[in-house]
Amino acid sequence: MSPFLHAHATHPDWRFALGLVAAQLDAQRVARPGITPTLGWVYFTDHFAAQASALLDEVQRRWPGVRWVGGVGVGVAASGVEYFDEPGLVLMLADLPRERFRVFSGTQPLGGFAAHTAQVHADPSTPDLPALLRDLADRTTTGYLFGGLASSRTRTVQVADAVLEGGLSGVAFDAEVAIVSRVTQGCQPVGPMRRITASSGNAIETLDDKPALDCLLEDLGLPGRDPREALPKIRQTLVGLSDPAERSDAGPARRGAFGPDTRVRHLVGLDPARRGIAIADIADAGLQLAFCQRHTAAARRDLVRICAEIREEVEPEMTLPAVVPADAQEAASSPGRGIAGAIYVSCAGRGGPHFGAPSAELAIVQHALGEVPLVGFFAGGEIARHHLYGYTGVLTVFPSGA
Repeated sequence: MSPFLHAHATHPDWRFALGLVAAQLDAQRVARPGITPTLGWVYFTDHFAAQASALLDEVQRRWPGVRWVGGVGVGVAASGVEYFDEPGLVLMLADLPRERFRVFSGTQPLGGFAAHTAQVHADPSTPDLPALLRDLADRTTTGYLFGGLASSRTRTVQVADAVLEGGLSGVAFDAEVAIVSRVTQGCQPVGPMRRITASSGNAIETLDDKPALDCLLEDLGLPGRDPREALPKIRQTLVGLSDPAERSDAGPARRGAFGPDTRVRHLVGLDPARRGIAIADIADAGLQLAFCQRHTAAARRDLVRICAEIREEVEPEMTLPAVVPADAQEAASSPGRGIAGAIYVSCAGRGGPHFGAPSAELAIVQHALGEVPLVGFFAGGEIARHHLYGYTGVLTVFPSGA
């Protein structure tokens, strides 16, 4: 697979931003004359949402014959760079055989295409979205989706050869297009994995047949304390949910880190009278639950971990340090020779300050993977396998040897 081309720019006028991006891409095509793009990704911040149709028309005019996917985000990302709260535009072009992928949407069904995996963009207001994701995953041979929910403070749109609102869209790949993908939760478990033994809706009564609130206080190191006294710690605590039936095919979790089978959700209430808790999801009996906390150090460590796993799978001769250094700028590694291109979808709540500085999250990815073409956006929810996540990052790479 040929290396992808990518470019990014910021400017208050989308036309000037696109002109800057086009100049970068044209220069890269001159340097790599054998590349004929067939598939493109375009992401833009919500500063350009109102002009999305005009922007796509111009993109299609400049690169005829390219199929386009993408959408809007409150932030967008490129290799080592994040654009938040400012106009931003990122593009990536790939030279893939046309028979190996299929752009889809509500007006362009997959039809008889033999989908192996699929990248998905979705509107967060779509009814029954989790069920739609499961149905789409079932239509792929691997059951693996990756992507995220468009996010915007104005108009929420997706791109699938047209500017769309509502529903799902994206691009499916056949078995000849290999990907390597990982999910980073950025959370540190603070207690053991427990089993939900009694619940109703989002209310959990018992864990391991013990009162759920007592388990929470015990795992926070506050057994027997009045919940009101423990509120400062409880407010910093989330839960990681997983289904034991899915753990066998989700890959093992590393010690002290959640695997891709885990969905992190908020604690939304306490019931001191019944010694129960409530979470922001349906808490069916039989699911596993671990209390966890999110902080910068855990997020940085886990992001480096997934980058190392990807790099090891794509380039087994390369190794990375197990612990992220205090300054990500010191973590620079050699270019990712085995990676043609990458897509990173991160939660809108993770970028910028959560990692300590503007663009710090993407700097970690860049220095871990090397100088590889990468684009992405900051989403209102992240998609991996058939699950909808929150506060996560989904990193997907296309190996160049595929």
